[in-house]
Amino acid sequence: MNRRRTTAAAAGALLSLALAGCSFGGVQSLPLPGGADLGSHPYTVKAQFADVLDLVPQASVRVNDVAVGRVTSIHVADDGWSAMVTMKVNGKVRLPANAYAHLEQSSLLGEKYVQLSAPPAGETSRGRLAGGSVIPTSHTNRNPEVEEVFGALSLLLNGGGIQQLKTISTELNKALTGNEPEVRDMLTQVDTLVTDLDTHKQDITDALDGVNQLSATLAVRDQKIGTVLTGLSPGLKVLDQQRGSLVTMLRALDTLSGVAVDTVNQSKDDMVADLQALAPTLQRLADSGKDLPDSLQVLLTYPFTDEVLNGVKGDYLNVYLDLTAAPGTQLIPALESKDNVYGDTAQPQSQPQSKKSNIPKGLPLPLPSVTTTAGGR
Repeated sequence: MNRRRTTAAAAGALLSLALAGCSFGGVQSLPLPGGADLGSHPYTVKAQFADVLDLVPQASVRVNDVAVGRVTSIHVADDGWSAMVTMKVNGKVRLPANAYAHLEQSSLLGEKYVQLSAPPAGETSRGRLAGGSVIPTSHTNRNPEVEEVFGALSLLLNGGGIQQLKTISTELNKALTGNEPEVRDMLTQVDTLVTDLDTHKQDITDALDGVNQLSATLAVRDQKIGTVLTGLSPGLKVLDQQRGSLVTMLRALDTLSGVAVDTVNQSKDDMVADLQALAPTLQRLADSGKDLPDSLQVLLTYPFTDEVLNGVKGDYLNVYLDLTAAPGTQLIPALESKDNVYGDTAQPQSQPQSKKSNIPKGLPLPLPSVTTTAGGR
């Protein structure tokens, strides 16, 4: 009997020494049975929640409802208003750097756990979630509690609009009874309107974008617009001061227009007769066509124009001159010369005259020379 007591005392002493040699944080520091396998190289991740509800340490951390880690601690964040949840995740689990953390519940009355997930379809995954990373509050949220759902349902059933549905249904029946064709036509028109809006939604979007750009441009140039409006103020004051003169001028213009219309109405017969009298002359001018401008070009230019050359055939333009001598005048015939290459009776003016005269002595003096053009380009 004494031996048994001694053995029990020794066992109690050993247990006391074992508990004294290690730290024990309570039941919550013990891992849950059947928890996630963290592996040999887990890494730590933190998530900042606006509200963690009744999440407790050692809660499960899941990815696609598969346990991959556990919550190690929960404490107030540095801002003093949110909760910082520290988790250990299996080292083989790879998550993007912009991962999301959701606080969910396993069943209606089940435990809370943290669900890690990739970003939604509209957001591109970036990098890899490394140890020590913090998921911000913009990437965390929670599901509604059962108490919150029942509270909202109670508010809807007791003090909400459910009790008013009967009144709404009764009033709708009164409004629609006997007006079925009009209501049907209205719904058809609404359907057409919505269809047209859907067809032109791109145009509507472009118009809104244009208005947005115009607003941005006006916002940038508001200083210039203010300057312009300030500069317009003196001009508007002058217009306001001269409003009476402007009104008088407009009235005078109205009177003038009446007089002009009356004058045209009274003289329209004479004007029509004058235009009809001009018709033959204008017709003849139209019939002359191109001949009239060509003839005017030759008529008003002295002595000749390029149009005359179109009527001359060949490369030379010959001019013949007839002279009538006074009675008793003796003509001297042209002398034959080796240098005369023209073959006519006239000596070219450009040919130099010999110093020695070949005219026989005793003959009368020749007539004064007359300049003629024998052949010119």
